[in-house]
Amino acid sequence: MPRPRPGRLGRLIRPVAIAGSCVVLVAGVGAAAAYFARPPESAVLTAVVHRGAIEQDVLAAGILQPARMLSVGAQASGQIKSLHVRLGQSVKAGDLIAEIDDTAQRNALRVAEASLANVEAQRRARRAQLQQADLVYQRQQDLLAQKATSQADLEAAQAGFLALQAEVAALDAQIAQAAVELENAKANLGYTRIVAPIDGTVISVVTKQGQTLNSSQSAPVIVVLAQLATMAVKVQISEADISRVATGQKVWFTVLGDRQTRHEAALSEIEPAPASVVSDAQSASNPVGTAVYYNGIFEVSNADNRLRPMMTAQVHIVLAAAQNVSLVPVEALGARESDGRYHVQVHTTDGISEDRLVEIGLTDGTMAQVLDGLADGEQIVVARGQDAAPVDEAAFG
Repeated sequence: MPRPRPGRLGRLIRPVAIAGSCVVLVAGVGAAAAYFARPPESAVLTAVVHRGAIEQDVLAAGILQPARMLSVGAQASGQIKSLHVRLGQSVKAGDLIAEIDDTAQRNALRVAEASLANVEAQRRARRAQLQQADLVYQRQQDLLAQKATSQADLEAAQAGFLALQAEVAALDAQIAQAAVELENAKANLGYTRIVAPIDGTVISVVTKQGQTLNSSQSAPVIVVLAQLATMAVKVQISEADISRVATGQKVWFTVLGDRQTRHEAALSEIEPAPASVVSDAQSASNPVGTAVYYNGIFEVSNADNRLRPMMTAQVHIVLAAAQNVSLVPVEALGARESDGRYHVQVHTTDGISEDRLVEIGLTDGTMAQVLDGLADGEQIVVARGQDAAPVDEAAFG
């Protein structure tokens, strides 16, 4: 049986129903979109005013060096016959470090001894002749008084006596010169034995056994000794910070290999001229734009030998410090007024933010000391979603 065709009413109702469904669907989607697109309430990040310690300091880099370090050289030329120390060995002052072949020095000593003996023998001979000439001169004087000799004979005796007297004086001078040469020869022989001038540790062996040294121009270095029980730290302070730094200020540092251990001391010296100055000719000229650093120096105990030469130190020069004071993050500080106070948003218990002016003391770039305007335990707004105002960090240097 053929399906009956829908009537006109049916044809009209169906599209309307479909259209109605579309309207409902579109309305639902629009409502959902409106719901999910609704901006969320701004998230508030807060911090609590709390008690703690704060330190304002100058940060600089430094290099560790032994407080006393000496290069032990040789004053004699020749081949190193034996080397009596090794790297890392501890020595006492006077300990033998090395010996140089002393053949030439011993021969020079023998020559000096022989020269002195020769001159002394000549003086003894001339001294005996002088005594004889003195007797002859006195005899001629007696004979002339008795008119038993001539004036010419007396004058000849006198001249002979004076000549021998001058020769003896000259030989005395030669003896003194020969004695000095003998002392020099002994010293040169002593230079072939190199001994430690101080107590210390051998931190470098520069010359090897069997090597030939030539000391005619400069003293060649054999070893380097250092006293490691005390280390000196040379820290480079920029010209931007040097006006705030003074001797006597507390310093502390860590080394790259041990960030946890703090080594404390006091700044003992600040060099008056920049580290770049190496001569008077260069001291008056410094290219514009070139960084200028001044060396500060302090010493620290190294009884456990954990600090080593040429280590890099991260040095903190303490300008001011406070203990058990109220602290807030610097990110919580807003605009700064002309009187130096900062705007801070205090987050109350009912969720309302209250603007308050706060007086700030020390700051270390991360935390700030509260002098007035906030109480311990209060919550302050650090950031408020995307509307959080940037921190005015320029005031903290």
